[in-house]
Amino acid sequence: MHFAASPSAPAALAHDVIVVGRGAIGCATALGLAQAGLKVALVGPAAAPDGGEWDSRIYALSPASRLLLERLRVWQALDAGRLAPVHDMRIYPSARAGAPELHFGAYEACVDTLACILENRNLMQALERGLGFTGVRVYPQKIVAAQAGDPLASVGLEDGSRLQARLLVAADGADSPLRGFLGLASVQRDYPQQAVVANFATARAHQDCAYQWFGGHGILALLPLPGDRCSIVWSAPSALAQTLMSLPAAELARRVAEVSGHALGGLQALGDARCFPLRLLQAEAMVGPRAVLLGDAAHVLHPLAGQGMNLGFGDVTELLSVIQAREPYRDLGDRLLLRRFERARREPVLAMKLATDGLQRLFDPDAEPALPALLRPLLAAREAGWQAVAGAGWLRRRLIRHAVS
Repeated sequence: MHFAASPSAPAALAHDVIVVGRGAIGCATALGLAQAGLKVALVGPAAAPDGGEWDSRIYALSPASRLLLERLRVWQALDAGRLAPVHDMRIYPSARAGAPELHFGAYEACVDTLACILENRNLMQALERGLGFTGVRVYPQKIVAAQAGDPLASVGLEDGSRLQARLLVAADGADSPLRGFLGLASVQRDYPQQAVVANFATARAHQDCAYQWFGGHGILALLPLPGDRCSIVWSAPSALAQTLMSLPAAELARRVAEVSGHALGGLQALGDARCFPLRLLQAEAMVGPRAVLLGDAAHVLHPLAGQGMNLGFGDVTELLSVIQAREPYRDLGDRLLLRRFERARREPVLAMKLATDGLQRLFDPDAEPALPALLRPLLAAREAGWQAVAGAGWLRRRLIRHAVS
């Protein structure tokens, strides 16, 4: 979208980079670029805080994501008392008793932890504290227009002001307005599932173990929180998800305990449950003229692997690396420079997309008729294949190392 010329239009404010989106991905990007010595604008309204004692937005951060946050000096600012390590993961191909268990352990993979569970609130507070020590200029407004050209790209804000920069970064979520204004196409498909998320107190200690069950109920994951608490992500068929959301808190806790085989004993709800639809989204390109897409603005996956935030932080890590390693004469919006970023991210994004989408289709009864012919023979062999992987220590170690890298 182009700006209308007007004699009274305010002069544009110039920056090196404009980052649109004030979630974790946008804040981490702005922080890293500012620490690299660039003049950065961070644009967008702050996200509404989550109520309740425990945030319903929970992330399972990989060691690679932790390394990024350590380099940004954010990890050290987190409230350590609200972090929970994951040392083991136990996954089951069905909720029936005696289903074969696929076990991943940090010890056998020679890593300190498989992941670390933290709340969005904890992460955002640390990121915003870090931004306070930089020269990042925050504009708490929505963008209403954007254009990319030479020698600068521009965005227009709600108050009529205009910002210019050599590079635009879209980190403004799956429905990215900036992606739309720039005409960068994306493809998406809705899943026949909705995610129900909630937190519970547990009768049994989780011992830093995460659990996951596949089945006709969808995909239920239990993630450890500090103390005898857990967070769930239940990717349930849409009708079931709505039923779960209509239940009293005590009945929802009972249903979760039942499907999980009482792995953590009885459960008691901590705050309200939340629900959101699931979809697969992929931008046709992660870069455009003087623009780059990061996180959910570029790709949205099924949450069954809990890798959405990690994939976004991988985008941030690669963009910072490419920009810091650029030649002195190379412009920040140079197409060749941005293509280096896109090439580096193509394989990890595609691999995670194929893995999560394939597993969702393979274990979703409603999706079986739509399965590609290549995958249909696997339906009858799901459990046998699960047992084979479970018994192959070397394969489990490779899978773990891929997940934590």
